[in-house]
Amino acid sequence: MTRWTAHDIPDLSGRRAIITGANSGIGFYTALELARHGASVVMASRDEARGRDAVRQVAQQADRGSAELGLVDLADLSSVRRFADLYRERHTTLDILVNNAGVMAIPRRQTVDGFEMQLGTNHLGHFALTGRLLPVLLNTPGARVIMVSSGAHKGATIDFEDLQGERSYQPWRAYGQSKLANLLFAFELQRRAKADLLSVAAHPGYAGTNLQLAGPRMRGDRLQVLFFRLANRLVAQPASQGALPSLYAATSPDVVPGGYYGPDRFGEMRGHPKLVTASREAYDEDAARRLWQISEELTGVRYEFSPGDAGATEGIR
Repeated sequence: MTRWTAHDIPDLSGRRAIITGANSGIGFYTALELARHGASVVMASRDEARGRDAVRQVAQQADRGSAELGLVDLADLSSVRRFADLYRERHTTLDILVNNAGVMAIPRRQTVDGFEMQLGTNHLGHFALTGRLLPVLLNTPGARVIMVSSGAHKGATIDFEDLQGERSYQPWRAYGQSKLANLLFAFELQRRAKADLLSVAAHPGYAGTNLQLAGPRMRGDRLQVLFFRLANRLVAQPASQGALPSLYAATSPDVVPGGYYGPDRFGEMRGHPKLVTASREAYDEDAARRLWQISEELTGVRYEFSPGDAGATEGIR
């Protein structure tokens, strides 16, 4: 693969995109580049003030496409439902959905619906969002869903006996589990959707963002805050570079169904996008089916791909 950059993004005029966690970090640069190449972008954020500021920045830097704010809290399934319902009221198509937002290695917290926060935000919130947007995705030829995972999924497993970390919780283990869940979901979505849409995963490598600082700040660990600040400055690549695998997955004509893309250098820590391989656990189809069933039960969102179906339906929680 050649050294692909944002300059290689094709013309996206007339395309619609949603990016979660778009007010900062790699989500912001993903939204910015899609808009620069002509897309109409919904920048999804849970923080209205920060979201509006990000939209203004994109509007100032992108003279072809457009950007608007969408308010959604992935840690609240009712917020996910409102966001998706509003989008479906206004639009009948969706070309690109980038499930980017996430939390990393935080002390144990619960979502509004009582889920462990990392699993609930990183996986279950996006599972519900994608399902509720499924009708507009299926109504769009060539639609793509991109799950942003992490190299931290390697070495992780899905603890089906303690999925919510109620008996034992370790922040980095829970984070790794949630990122493995992202991959199991992405690959299973492709298997179920078949030719109806393109489901792809990506990871940014080590990109310097605020994500690394959130957990230490919540724990009051000043030493770790200092460590990550130094690492972000000395080791990490810029967030704009970390966004490239997501952008490649969202726009390149060479993307393969069910592919996984990450940086090409320094152990996938930095560089330009290439096709990479996930851990063996990420390709476990039995685990993927089991996680899918549990996710449907927990979120109340069920996916339907049969001809004539409207997409995801709401079940009983």
